Amino acid sequence: MAAFSYRAVDPNGRELTGVIEADSPRLARSLLREQKLLPVTVDPVTNSGKDPRRLVRSQISLAGLAGATREWSTLLDAGLSIEHALNAVIEQSDDPVIRGILAGVRAETVAGNSLSNSLTKFQGAFPPVYCAVVGAGERSGQLSRLLERLASYLEAGLASRRRVIGAMIYPALLTTVALAVIGALMVFVVPQIVAVFEQGKQSLPLLTQGLIWVSNLVRMLALPVAVMLPLAIWSFVRLYRNDGFRRRWQTSLLGLPVIGRLLQLRETERFASTLAILVGSGVPLIDALLASRQVISSLPLQDMIDQATQRVREGVPLHRALAESKAFPPLLIHMVASGETSGRLDEALGRAAVQHQADLDRRVGMMLTLIEPLLILVMGGVVMLIVLAILLPIVNINLLLR
Repeated sequence: MAAFSYRAVDPNGRELTGVIEADSPRLARSLLREQKLLPVTVDPVTNSGKDPRRLVRSQISLAGLAGATREWSTLLDAGLSIEHALNAVIEQSDDPVIRGILAGVRAETVAGNSLSNSLTKFQGAFPPVYCAVVGAGERSGQLSRLLERLASYLEAGLASRRRVIGAMIYPALLTTVALAVIGALMVFVVPQIVAVFEQGKQSLPLLTQGLIWVSNLVRMLALPVAVMLPLAIWSFVRLYRNDGFRRRWQTSLLGLPVIGRLLQLRETERFASTLAILVGSGVPLIDALLASRQVISSLPLQDMIDQATQRVREGVPLHRALAESKAFPPLLIHMVASGETSGRLDEALGRAAVQHQADLDRRVGMMLTLIEPLLILVMGGVVMLIVLAILLPIVNINLLLR
């Protein structure tokens, strides 16, 4: 029985979409008509056919994937088969993307494919680490336990992302408001007030003259900047798609004093945590390194991981191969060396990932603690200068009248 995604119209004229299982598209249309739905399109969810347009490339959200994995692990641990557990997760989910993709996975497994192969047929839906861990679980017979570890791994990544986003919301909002207020003052308020003083014959204070010059400059550049900024962003995005430009840009970022260290810690935590779950799941080290490489977004670090992987193939211990790359902090190198010596590499990598995540959170928190009051002081200082530049001519006029 295969899975089909459909688009249909109900008796009230509303368009509905969803997934239905049937032996053929014709039978799927019949089942829809029995539900009093008029089918518009009925297409296979899987890519087992030869039509490339039917290939599913939908991306499941990290939160949805973590929740579905946790439910799946619980159902398998309760003794349900893979097919019945998938059915339950599909019925439980409210996300049509998750329902459609998991229905396709179920159809592939029913057709005789292994679960890991079924997952890889849906490009973009499941990360490489997910497929590797599921494959290891199938081979070891511990799929439910490894899915539980995989769910914890996904939830930890989601929590880390939410912490960073939550920490950045207030500074970003404060910066936006500050720029908007100062821009409005310089473009609309200051010219109207200063025009009153310019009509007089008295000389204006230097601060007021400087404010008038800045206001005129802002008004003159506002339109060109409004036009050029989107063009510059579009050009940068286009250039960033080129590996050579992206590699040079990321190399320069890694060389910066503060930002480079934060990027290194973030990538190290992702690499260590991914490698820990793969090695702990029984994935061979070379395969685990290749899969862990794909969670790294920095091309220079990917290149160094490739070099380290090649050295491991040649028989060099992992800690020495990583040390030769000079891409990761010494703490990770020493933890890997300890794990290789004790035979508990996955535990050592897991502890290293936790330590680097804590270090990253501490540095980001410290930086934001300094940035927030600094932004307030800068905004207050600029507003104070604008107010002083406006008040000084008024004070001078009062002195002249006396």
